[in-house]
Amino acid sequence: MTTFTPVAPETSAHLLTGRRRIAFASFVDENYLPGFLVLLRSLALSNPGVCEDFVVLHDDLKPSSVARIRALHPRIVLRRVDAGHYDSYVKGDQDNYLVRKAYFILDIFKLRDYDTVITLDTDMVVLGDLGELLQLREGLAAVPQFFYGQHKLNSGLLVIQREYLSDAFCAKIDQIGRSGSYELDKHDQGILNAVLDGDFVRLDARYNFVKRRLSGDLPVPDDTAILHFTGRHKPWQGGEAGYAQAEDRWREFELGDAEFHAAYLSKGNLHHDLLVHYGTPHVRRTGDVEAARKVAASHIAAGEYQDAVDLLGSVRIPLDEAWPHEVLGHALMSVSRHEEAKTQLLLATAAPNRAATAYARLAQMAWVHGDNAEALKYATAGLTVDPTHRSSRLWAQRAAAVPSQEQGAAEDQLAHVAFYMDRQGNAGDKLLPETVRLAFGPDTTSRRWHSVHAHRLFDPAALERVNARRGLVIGGGGLFIPDTMPNGNSAWQWNVPDEHLRAVDVPIMVFAVGFNAFDGQSYRARRFNESLRLLVEKAAFFGLRNHGSIAKVRSLLPPELHDKAVFQPCPTTVMRQLVPGWSDPLHREDTVLLNAAYDRAGLRFGHDYGHFLAEMAKAVRAIGAHTEVRCVAHSLDDERIAFDLRREHGISLPVIPMYDFSNDEIRATYARTRLVIGMRGHAGMIPFGVGTPIVSLISHPKMAYFLSDIERPEWGVSVHEKNLGAVLTERALHILDHHSRTVADVHDRQELLWKVTQENAARIRTILGR
Repeated sequence: MTTFTPVAPETSAHLLTGRRRIAFASFVDENYLPGFLVLLRSLALSNPGVCEDFVVLHDDLKPSSVARIRALHPRIVLRRVDAGHYDSYVKGDQDNYLVRKAYFILDIFKLRDYDTVITLDTDMVVLGDLGELLQLREGLAAVPQFFYGQHKLNSGLLVIQREYLSDAFCAKIDQIGRSGSYELDKHDQGILNAVLDGDFVRLDARYNFVKRRLSGDLPVPDDTAILHFTGRHKPWQGGEAGYAQAEDRWREFELGDAEFHAAYLSKGNLHHDLLVHYGTPHVRRTGDVEAARKVAASHIAAGEYQDAVDLLGSVRIPLDEAWPHEVLGHALMSVSRHEEAKTQLLLATAAPNRAATAYARLAQMAWVHGDNAEALKYATAGLTVDPTHRSSRLWAQRAAAVPSQEQGAAEDQLAHVAFYMDRQGNAGDKLLPETVRLAFGPDTTSRRWHSVHAHRLFDPAALERVNARRGLVIGGGGLFIPDTMPNGNSAWQWNVPDEHLRAVDVPIMVFAVGFNAFDGQSYRARRFNESLRLLVEKAAFFGLRNHGSIAKVRSLLPPELHDKAVFQPCPTTVMRQLVPGWSDPLHREDTVLLNAAYDRAGLRFGHDYGHFLAEMAKAVRAIGAHTEVRCVAHSLDDERIAFDLRREHGISLPVIPMYDFSNDEIRATYARTRLVIGMRGHAGMIPFGVGTPIVSLISHPKMAYFLSDIERPEWGVSVHEKNLGAVLTERALHILDHHSRTVADVHDRQELLWKVTQENAARIRTILGR
């Protein structure tokens, strides 16, 4: 048992990262269903990269109508509303759709599941990009009424932020509604206008361009984003004289399923959920190979490897269609069907534009199976086709690397499963294996350690080598993540078949592994859960690096295994205690190091990257007025923030290429600076471990988990924070102004983690018998 028992952590990913939840919403009845179906098609075709929840408010939709709606959108949320609730509000005929809609739409303000809700009327079509609406963060936004002045908002399009989706605002609506002190007509939101009294964010008319502006059969302006068919005569009811060009735009989206699916698949920048939703029936209906390739590639990008195999394997791929063969090969190797994958990839090498990628995947498979000569052959072939091909160069370097020579006797060594990072790879992952070893003693060389790369197949020969050692340590790298190097044997990063894991007969110590899934990312549940359970059953010690990971893993285990999952902080967080001869710096450079991460950027930023970058520009300018700010890149992609700040905001930052540094250089660089503002997990844990204050930019739950463990949540700020620039500046300057005190606090927090590590070390020594 350890003495460190913090409060049970929050594990809801969106609450930890602050990522905004956005939804569209409409009130739909049977009469207006044809209009709504056209609206859904127009939204998908005009914004093919957008797929948020779509809340459908209704009071009596038929099951067949619901089925038609669901066929057009994969994320429909049905909400039935109570027609009787607003009886006391209604003036006139409550069967009139316009009146009913005016009241039912007020139920939107009762939604509590979202941070932003965008309402769309069922007599609208979307013609242009809605990105600006998705990025709005302030107030309640609408287009002012065109005919009746700027004081009132026009009905149909509202962009509602969290502060209005509240009980307090609903109470205001209810009070005004029951008082009767408002006007309701076909142009007016009535109660809502009375409540707001002109206090709303004005949007450009192109986001709610009313049909009446086109009287006389005028053409729809090219920049119109949303065309609204106000008035009694709707296009699906026969339309109205004088608006032929407008109604032609509406009819562009009056499509059958086959035509609609084909139209969507012809677009660029397709959202995964929509592509799968429309592309799968299209492929099943037509056998379209190119469509199958697109859908399968999207499945692969989302970690849905078996789905990709099933779909692309269901169509006949012509021998000369290289790209589908390459994608199917990629999917097959991701579920460890390597012989089938090899056949597909060899077919793909026939086309010059796909050959380098296919050869790189063949090299990867050969390397996974321990055949360096075969891997080098394929990687060289890839470089022959394309000398600039980065992946082929990586596999050539791995295959040509000379393995470290074993220096000690096997019975004196521990086997060590880790992700051993390549040159110019992620700096944090490069440092991790050595740091894990330091937790077991000062000698990190092959005299005491036998390296087992997590991504290589753990075959009988590897099993024999491990069983000849005195124990097996698993840790170093983001091992509990589904997609860095997928395999069908475990569905996490160690490529170990169950039968070989069962046959390990030396003590297994899982050391400081994290549950690393992003918000919106999932594992192949059954295979991962089975492998995880077996690992926990076999392990003599099963330590996870934060209490959030413990909670996640325990939720996947039977109750009798819960107590085996214990807290073992990442050893990088106690680096000062582990590195032989460590001494804290006598002097620090007057710098702040900034790190941003761009892997899986869609999961990190959602629709908020422009906001994030603008807010970071404010913070960099403000902090830079006091202390020099430098960009520190853990990987090559991390340099993007320096490029984007210069291009978009005219800010130039020097870049520190930490991906090229040795482990000693990484530690020294972080120890010499005054503050690190980092988005990567180890851009927080490594500087903390060498005694440097941190502020974490939270785009992944693990950042919040760590700060919770050290009881300093204020040392983090979400990348989605509305006032990110001001909050980050205030926290950074406070740390800089009270630097000595904050360094002392870092040391104090670190001492808590060190005590846990020492207690676990004593337990592990007992397990190993020395």
